[in-house]
Amino acid sequence: MQEDFTRNQRMLASAAAFAVFALLIAYVVTLVLGFLSLTSPLDPIGDPYFSILEVLIVVMAPLMVLVMVAVHGHSMRETRFYSLAAIAFMTIMAGVTCSVHFVILTVSRPLVSAGFPWASQFFSFAWPSVAYALDILAWDLFFALSMLCAAIVFQKGRLEQGVRILMIVSGVLSLAGLLGVALSDMNIRNIGIVGYAGVSMGVFLLLGILFWRSRDA
Repeated sequence: MQEDFTRNQRMLASAAAFAVFALLIAYVVTLVLGFLSLTSPLDPIGDPYFSILEVLIVVMAPLMVLVMVAVHGHSMRETRFYSLAAIAFMTIMAGVTCSVHFVILTVSRPLVSAGFPWASQFFSFAWPSVAYALDILAWDLFFALSMLCAAIVFQKGRLEQGVRILMIVSGVLSLAGLLGVALSDMNIRNIGIVGYAGVSMGVFLLLGILFWRSRDA
């Protein structure tokens, strides 16, 4: 319950939320620079941009779990079922996406360079591939479910209503990205990216402000 959510924990939660916000900005900027560096829109993003994106995700995902733990600490008794679900879904998301991107960073390139014919089917972000499918599962499903569950926690005041609305929009857009898989059209799947990398920036910014303002509550 809220009385168990201490001042130090609120400050840590605020720092984590602001850190996710900053990392999301860095992710979007790096992504844009990566696209601008391409000679053809069909080419994959190369280094250093690709490696930076991978590192940002590995660092950011655990912080998102910490923020959801803070959402649980902020929740009232009647919404703690949903905040626990939000933690569970975000933990699954972080575990899957960190595993995918760590493997991509560490072992994918040696295997591709060694000429294994199946390597691109496992490690590339060109559809269809195992890594791409797992990352879509993490962000478009589990991140979305976490956002939608966490949204139920926030019901009081204008700031909480803002968090609630943005969480719902982020979750719905992320889920909509799954249509790209169903239709085998990754352009449609980009709707999900708007949800979890775009709208969620507002979510984590407002959460950082909310936890900071409530540190002396």
